Amino acid sequence: MRATTLLVLTVPPLMWASNAIVGRMAAGAIPPLTLNFLRWVVALLVLLPFILTQLKVDWSTGRQHWKLFAATGFLSTTCYNALQYLALITSSPINIALITAAGPIFTLLVGRAFFSAHIGRSAALGAVLSILGVAWVLVRGEIQNLTQVAFVSGDLFMLFAIALWSIYTWLLRERPKSMSGYSVLALQMLWGLVFAVPMVLAEVLWGGYAPIQWDGHTLGMVVYVALGPALLAYICWQRAVALTGSQLPMFFLNLTPVFAAILAVLLLGEFPQIYHLIGLALIVLGIVLSNRSEATVSAKK
Repeated sequence: MRATTLLVLTVPPLMWASNAIVGRMAAGAIPPLTLNFLRWVVALLVLLPFILTQLKVDWSTGRQHWKLFAATGFLSTTCYNALQYLALITSSPINIALITAAGPIFTLLVGRAFFSAHIGRSAALGAVLSILGVAWVLVRGEIQNLTQVAFVSGDLFMLFAIALWSIYTWLLRERPKSMSGYSVLALQMLWGLVFAVPMVLAEVLWGGYAPIQWDGHTLGMVVYVALGPALLAYICWQRAVALTGSQLPMFFLNLTPVFAAILAVLLLGEFPQIYHLIGLALIVLGIVLSNRSEATVSAKK
């Protein structure tokens, strides 16, 4: 695997690990649907000046495939992080990471059900090993800690979110090959924001949230989730899907709790334990098996 491919596969889980932390910090300060809307507005405003010329070239192709961009924009920009921020109001980052670990299973099932994708033995085994690795980290190497994981309403929002993300990831493979990845992302943002407007209005009018108190901390959270977990992570994710297919990036998504542990070391001074290393080994083994499965499928084509 090339270093650039490894990089675009690794950046999204790193960014989204930090996104869960910031999303938890924003709970109570910024309403979840509003936070999601603001992050994409900022991300789009930052992206457009750099890609406007290319977007004009790709615009006619984008219009021809407007249904695809409307669907992917709704699933990603409108729904995924809005549901995650909503989930973080009542759920914990640990539960969110546990549910996200179901991503490879959803991807395999969605691919099989709607895209006629074959589920190889290596991919299935890799999914199981990756989930076991994440679960081992979450229970801190003690099986009895499973009894301490309590699911709340926010967990259901995240379960729904990861299911939608799996569909989005498969649909990305249908994007016009002639279009720039940046144009694809911009059109997804535009469509997603169109769908998000009525949701934000409903939240403001009937959500019962207190008005946002804008200060440097609040503004900083919006800017960070716009530039990192939104813009940079999505650019890398789309590139990863284009390079490797739909399944392997979902396995790399299981590195999110591992990066969360690393961030805990850097920010909180909490050092990894043996169970972190065991969990990481299982996750990496799952990724390797999935990569071998993808390579085998590609060789047969």
